Amino acid sequence: MARPTQPNIRNRLLAALAPPEFAAVAPMLTQVTLQLGQPLHRAGDNIEDVFFPETGFISALAVLSDGYHLEIGLIGAEGVAGVSVVLGSDTSYSEAMCQTGGVAWQITTANFRKAAAEQPHFRELLLKYVEVFHIQVAQTAACNAHHELGQRLARWLLGAHDRSGVVELSLTQDLIAIMLGVRRDRKSTRLNS
Repeated sequence: MARPTQPNIRNRLLAALAPPEFAAVAPMLTQVTLQLGQPLHRAGDNIEDVFFPETGFISALAVLSDGYHLEIGLIGAEGVAGVSVVLGSDTSYSEAMCQTGGVAWQITTANFRKAAAEQPHFRELLLKYVEVFHIQVAQTAACNAHHELGQRLARWLLGAHDRSGVVELSLTQDLIAIMLGVRRDRKSTRLNS
């Protein structure tokens, strides 16, 4: 089982910790491989583990009343999946699903809370990330309401590319339609809004 060493950490939150704080958090982390389509949290469920992506990216998805999913945020090596826990919640308000394969550092919710309580700089970084994630969600809502589909697609592709850590993205039209909150016409290959 791989243990993290700070010089090799690619997750920017973990890499930004002072060496003594990183040394306190590192034994609580387990490296995991994330699979395309793997759910990490389901809306309304208890969050058992928090994930710090190293490669690949994770989508935060709102579940609409008709069962459709709409992406509200992207999480890559700049962040953490499980932001509700940072704010003291036990449950997820959205789904977190891997949109690419990748690697992440996993920590149990109990250990995450312990580390955040005992390491003040870690907690401060996490709260700053929650603010940035909140801004991303708000910007996504504004863009979804005011931009045409092509503009939204360009924004999403740039965000996905920035977070994935890979040169080329492997995406299906169905996945893109879900991420943009549009329904695909099964008779054609065009995305319709």
